[in-house]
Amino acid sequence: MTDLAPHELRILVAVDRGRSFTAAAEALGMSQSAVSHAVRTCERKVGAVLFERGRHGARATPAGERAVVHARHILHLLETLAAEARGAESGTVTGTLRIAAFRSAAAHVLPAVLARLAARHPGLVPRVRIVREVGRGTAGEVADGRADLGIATLDASAAPPPGLVSGRLFEESYALVHPAGHARPHGLPLVDWDENCGSYTRDWWSRQDWIPAARVNVEDDIATLSMVAQGLGMSIVPRSALIGVPPGVAVTDLGPQAPTRLVGYVTTPELARAVGVRALIRELRSAVLPPGLEPARA
Repeated sequence: MTDLAPHELRILVAVDRGRSFTAAAEALGMSQSAVSHAVRTCERKVGAVLFERGRHGARATPAGERAVVHARHILHLLETLAAEARGAESGTVTGTLRIAAFRSAAAHVLPAVLARLAARHPGLVPRVRIVREVGRGTAGEVADGRADLGIATLDASAAPPPGLVSGRLFEESYALVHPAGHARPHGLPLVDWDENCGSYTRDWWSRQDWIPAARVNVEDDIATLSMVAQGLGMSIVPRSALIGVPPGVAVTDLGPQAPTRLVGYVTTPELARAVGVRALIRELRSAVLPPGLEPARA
């Protein structure tokens, strides 16, 4: 097989992102016919159809999905190679750090971490994307080559997702939130929101016969707290989501057996050796955590 060239990898990524040859051509400053020809060349080299063509554009086949994931990783490693080679000569750390984080970590943990990182390494440029921590969550962004490091919910009893490495950062307990002044918060309807959690949290939840079926399901912890403040019910949320809790919401501890979630970072083995990612991990590990968050036990 003839190797794919970097410009061909960029075309595959652009077609996947734009879902059409025309959109990829516009993004890359090429003609649509040149993009189409390049994709056919890539398919011939790989020996598989990478995109389904149709009236509604181009959609990656299963082979194409895998090819695009590898293309993203390879292209970013090439960028990292160039940045680290330049840094070796000048003694500086430069380049872009792509970070995926769920909202509460991005709002309450990352700002101080990135401020210290900027003071030590002003040549690093962080790009933070807020990713809902559901399904594949932030780990999926790293696995798919869209992020260098993800702040993710870890399962203490399970290995990291295939192809990734992880490290523990902090642990936080869950608490009951309910309208302030309510006499029987345990009897309120449940306002629920989906999130990744560990096996301990899932086991605890399954044993609580007082938790009713959800009346309202929402996708965001801020919206959950707002609904609780309006008296729509109670909810059970992790402590990091309760920083800056709105007026009208009371927080009740769930006792010594309260569920907890373990939060850490995930990255790839290759990027774990990159200078910029290593610098970010050092700052994350030395972070001063907000109240209610405890450093993770080894």
